[in-house]
Amino acid sequence: MATGVVFIPRDRKPTPTTSSAPKSGEFREHLFQRAAWLMMVITVLMGGCTYRLIHLQLIDGQKNLERAEANRIRMIPLRADRGNIVDRNGVYLATNQLSRSLYFWPRQHSPQAWQQIAAQVSPIVGIPVPEILQRLETVGYDSPLPVRIAQQLNPNAFVAISEKSEQWPGVEIIPETSRVYPKGKLAAHALGYLGEASEEDMQAHPDYPSGMIVGKMGVEQFANDRLAGVWGNRLVEVDARGKEHQLLGTQPAQSGSTVQLTLDAAMQTAAERALGARRGAVVALDVRTGAVLTLASTPAFDPNIFTHRITEAEWNSLHEGDQPFLNRALQPYPPGSTFKIVTSVAGMESGKFNPGSVLGTAAFITVGDTQFWEHSKQGYGTIGFVDALAYSSNTFFYQVGMAVGPEAIAKWGGILGIGTTSDMGLLGFTPGMIPTPAQKETIFGEPWYVGDTVSTAIGQGLVQVTPLELAVMVAAIANGGSRVHPHLLTSETALPDMHPEPTGIASDVISVIQAGLKATVQRGTAQVLNDGSIPPSAGKTGTSEVLGQESHALFVGYAPADNPQIAVAVIVENGGYGGVAAVPVAKEVYKAYFKK
Repeated sequence: MATGVVFIPRDRKPTPTTSSAPKSGEFREHLFQRAAWLMMVITVLMGGCTYRLIHLQLIDGQKNLERAEANRIRMIPLRADRGNIVDRNGVYLATNQLSRSLYFWPRQHSPQAWQQIAAQVSPIVGIPVPEILQRLETVGYDSPLPVRIAQQLNPNAFVAISEKSEQWPGVEIIPETSRVYPKGKLAAHALGYLGEASEEDMQAHPDYPSGMIVGKMGVEQFANDRLAGVWGNRLVEVDARGKEHQLLGTQPAQSGSTVQLTLDAAMQTAAERALGARRGAVVALDVRTGAVLTLASTPAFDPNIFTHRITEAEWNSLHEGDQPFLNRALQPYPPGSTFKIVTSVAGMESGKFNPGSVLGTAAFITVGDTQFWEHSKQGYGTIGFVDALAYSSNTFFYQVGMAVGPEAIAKWGGILGIGTTSDMGLLGFTPGMIPTPAQKETIFGEPWYVGDTVSTAIGQGLVQVTPLELAVMVAAIANGGSRVHPHLLTSETALPDMHPEPTGIASDVISVIQAGLKATVQRGTAQVLNDGSIPPSAGKTGTSEVLGQESHALFVGYAPADNPQIAVAVIVENGGYGGVAAVPVAKEVYKAYFKK
């Protein structure tokens, strides 16, 4: 039996079946329409691709070639090692240490991608996201150079970021050196500190690379060109993830030069220790050259805090309370009786007095309806300039001041450096002032009274002098009458501009004042120095009144008395009597100097 075969009888024809298929003509027309639509779509697509290809190759070809090369080749800045800062004996005060910094390559990601990465990096490095993004935006997201985000990564941050390196192409940790101040707070106000170049710095120095570190204060600032060095570059080929593939070339960095200061680290240490936690300042000069041996101000700050991102609390602490950021060696104070040196010069140089002149002293003198008292509330009899300086007689110098007048006092004060001393390139210097009647009228809108002259003669009233200026003043007496120009760099000592200038003070006037300053130590208000622990010295104490507070304590002096080498000026804010608070500080500085 066969299966699958249908037998049709001969007498029957197959019955036609009904079909929905189109006739052959309709079918061909339908196929043609579909083909036409397909061809049109293909043509449009090919046209778009062709246009895009032409646009990429012909119109943006050079730009895209540069972008491709930039994504493949990187120029990595090589930071120059900053020059060291050493004291006069080669002791390191500022040097460098190896550290790691975090950099972003802006071109590696879109701004949106960087926002996501910044959000993850922020808690690791402790920098807010807006600050990270601001650094990128400052240089632009199309910058071909890396942007420093953080310096001195701690070990935890280093590990955390390193573990994410595969996930964060364009985020790179680069080893470089960072500043370190091995003595901490020592001489901080003279050394200064570092920070990233500001927008103003970048505009003034177009050659500065992004992230350039510059001096912001002190020697770090005014000697920045010598210390900074010249950055170099490494040209490398990298893969798609930013990993170095091949070194193409190197331009080595040039390290900065070592800068040697006139400061003596041992003397500086002695001065700061002697001041302790008190507010005050010490300046010590070489009386022959003006080289600054000590420039101390307390309280001080640690410049190492600026080698990492300083917090707002840290910054505020520097400017509040006792103001550690303030360089008190450059701030003016009422000089008190130390100013009697200037009044002595003015009196004898005026011709109204001579080195042998004597005056009667008393418990007080009366000017108009006002009594001006002797500091001891009793007189010293009839005395000359030597005893007047030794005993610091107010009534003696009241009379000298009224005889010569405020203009003569101001003139000789300026010749001795008050109000006319250089700031040495240090920020925050406010020069002293010895007002005249005309200046009082101009500045304060008030007339001059005879009481103003009396107060000026003993360094009170409106007289203001910085510790630096006091040191210059007493150095001129010590060296025989030449005004020195204080400076901090050993390279400046031999410069013609730094040579001491004659003041024109007569030699017999200098001799009398020197004798008075020696007598102050031998039998006057500075006998603490006369104990044999240092060579014989000379000096003048001062106690300047402060309204509603304890008086400031001051001292100026020099040693050895007969062959002067070093001049010292000390102020202890609200320290009381100069002989009690300031003289012992000077003694420690002398000890450090003569210990050599």
